[in-house]
Amino acid sequence: MVEEKMGACWSYTRDQFENLEKHTQWGIDFVERYTKFVKERSEIELNYAKQIRNLSKKYQPKKSSREEEESKYTWCRAFLASLNELNDYAGQHELIAENMTSQIIAELTRYIQDLKAERKTHFHDGRKAQQHIENSWKQLELCKRNFERACKEADRAQQYFEKMDADINVTKADVEKARQQAQLRHHMASDSKNEYSSYLQKFNQEQTEHYHTLIPNIFQKLQEMEERRIERVGESMKTFAEVDRQILPIVGKCLDGITKAAEGIESKTDSAQVVESYKSGFEPPGDVEFEDYGQAMKRTVSENSLTKPDKPDKSVKGKSKLFFFKKNKLSLKLGVNPEDCSHLPPEQRRKKLQAKIDDISKDIQKEMDQRDALTKMKDVYVKNPQMGDPSSVDPRLAEIAQHIDKLQTELQKFEGWLAEVEGRMPVRSEPTNRQSSVYDRQSNTPPANNNCAQDRESPDGSYTEEQSSEVQTKVQTDTEFDDFDDAEEDLLPTIGTCKALYPFEGNNEGTLTLAEGEVLFVIEEDKGDGWTRVRRNEEEEGYIPTSYVEVFLDTNTKGLYMWG
Repeated sequence: MVEEKMGACWSYTRDQFENLEKHTQWGIDFVERYTKFVKERSEIELNYAKQIRNLSKKYQPKKSSREEEESKYTWCRAFLASLNELNDYAGQHELIAENMTSQIIAELTRYIQDLKAERKTHFHDGRKAQQHIENSWKQLELCKRNFERACKEADRAQQYFEKMDADINVTKADVEKARQQAQLRHHMASDSKNEYSSYLQKFNQEQTEHYHTLIPNIFQKLQEMEERRIERVGESMKTFAEVDRQILPIVGKCLDGITKAAEGIESKTDSAQVVESYKSGFEPPGDVEFEDYGQAMKRTVSENSLTKPDKPDKSVKGKSKLFFFKKNKLSLKLGVNPEDCSHLPPEQRRKKLQAKIDDISKDIQKEMDQRDALTKMKDVYVKNPQMGDPSSVDPRLAEIAQHIDKLQTELQKFEGWLAEVEGRMPVRSEPTNRQSSVYDRQSNTPPANNNCAQDRESPDGSYTEEQSSEVQTKVQTDTEFDDFDDAEEDLLPTIGTCKALYPFEGNNEGTLTLAEGEVLFVIEEDKGDGWTRVRRNEEEEGYIPTSYVEVFLDTNTKGLYMWG
């Protein structure tokens, strides 16, 4: 009965240890799973931050156009500010990942290792205590069996002695021997009894200590370990939320920055900037003068009979104009922009020249600063020869002086061109903020030719003739004209016709005057520069703006011309 009860207790204790072992292992697995969860969340934050940074970098303006375009308009600057704020926003998500790694993942990883070691120690102590009580019970059982066996042997020896003592046929020596044997067995039984009694007392003490002290202490330690684990998980969850909460103020500032940048967009300012960037500075065309074609019908008889109008010199005048205009068309087609920016409209030309003057002025100032620094160094060398040779600075000073002279020559050249442009441009409400000796000289001197800029510009602003170019063309050598005459002896064949949609005053060299509705022959179509070469009759050829006419190529040429 006692053995069955003790076996049940031991079995129950072993079952409790197994249950606790499973539960604590499940708790450790949960902590490891939660650590893995936080790690994956950290990786998500890093990937998200990386994608945000790549997105911000992808849409950053290119370096070539950044200063000219993105810094010019408020909406471009707002988008650039949004990209910068988005980059800071990505940095906050990187901070989330960093804090989660240091404050949660690393701490829980170390804690899991300590938790496993502590759990292993507690269960090792529990198994050791259980094994000790079981061994004590086995030893007690052994002592008990020895005592039982000794008692039985003592009884058998006593019965044998009594039997031998009652038998008259047994010798006295045999009786004495049986008596001694019985006494020995009784003595052995008494020793076994004492051993069993003392071990039983010892076992009871160990059993009491086992069930009332050792096992409860181990269970208490396991319970405290489990409570600490649960509290640690709770603290990690709080840290998980706190890491997110810490970045909310910065994220809010980033979003506020994007909102502020969006609110700083000014549509009127941007539209005014577009107007300022692309306005040409051309004056509107004047009224079209009336051309009285009826004067030719009022000639007198004497005029018709006595004189005959001279034919224009086809070989010189017309061809020289064509030669001049073809030279300028060729330079435009080759994409070679003149240094004086004469291919641009007046306002755009003025801005380009002003920007070039500003750049040259900056370079001059930089060179002058270097010259001043070297001059001071030379003075120090003169006063303190041990510090250096003063003559060693002279080559560099000479080089800088030459560079400054070159830059100043360039500056005077561009200032002259700018003064020329500003002298011919229409008066604006706001004068140009410039002070230059070259500008003062040229603005106070009246131009030799008082033709306005419109006299040398195409109607649509796609081509501009400079006075200097006209002068150069007029002084071409006779050899150039002779070569050109040889190339132009044969008239080009017509490839179609065109009808004028608007009137055009061909004041430039190489252009023809158009009357609305007039029909001309096309001998060279537009090559992409906005001009078409036409012929009015066998003697008049020139270029007209393509946008002013409607062109019909290789279809009913004569019929359309007669209709016109």
